[in-house]
Amino acid sequence: MPFCSAIVVAAGQGSRMGTKISKQFLLLKGKEILAHTIGRLETCEEIQEIILVVPSDTMSDTKAMGKKYDWRKVRKYIPGGKERQDSVWNGLCQISKETEIVLIHDGVRPFVSGEMIRRSIVMAHKEGACVVGVPVKDTIKIGNDEGFVESTPRRSMLWQIQTPQAFNKDVLMSAYKTGIEAGFSGTDDASFLEYAGKRVKIIMGDYHNMKITTPEDLWFAERLLEEERHEDSNNLY
Repeated sequence: MPFCSAIVVAAGQGSRMGTKISKQFLLLKGKEILAHTIGRLETCEEIQEIILVVPSDTMSDTKAMGKKYDWRKVRKYIPGGKERQDSVWNGLCQISKETEIVLIHDGVRPFVSGEMIRRSIVMAHKEGACVVGVPVKDTIKIGNDEGFVESTPRRSMLWQIQTPQAFNKDVLMSAYKTGIEAGFSGTDDASFLEYAGKRVKIIMGDYHNMKITTPEDLWFAERLLEEERHEDSNNLY
């Protein structure tokens, strides 16, 4: 397998959560959301190092968390930037020279599976760029500035994109440089490759691979974690 560096982006303030502390540090069944996420990546053999990007004012607390949970693969703690893409770029500038594949994951997606990570790395190694996603269930409408429907895209072509997103290092670095020089603002990492004219492969994700951004998400995540633990206990017998 290629040498893979994972950049975990956890530098957001989480204003939609409505709490005083950043959402990645909120407790999910007694354990920080970020700790759940890092724990999943730590157990994945295909990942050789983790670069963790967090708000600068939480650096000491995050490092203390790393010692508490004995994170072995977290090589560097990096301060985030103004926007998500700035945080990702800060992380990219710190990956190892040996890195062939870069895997980028949201710090508040604690239900990512090892199998999903492995498939992402394999596909990125083959195609150069890969994102996970799930088919959109609802009908999507495109509206105009006056609030009227302009068109209805075919649902069969629509995907709800998640992380991880995995890329060939050189391809991703080149696309980011192109976007930064042009002043491009992307909504995710794959959008930088799209802007640079590169193809991005979509593979199936999981509807449970949720991003926790609101109090309702946190409630639902607690139910999912209970379900996982119940299934794990049943598998012991």
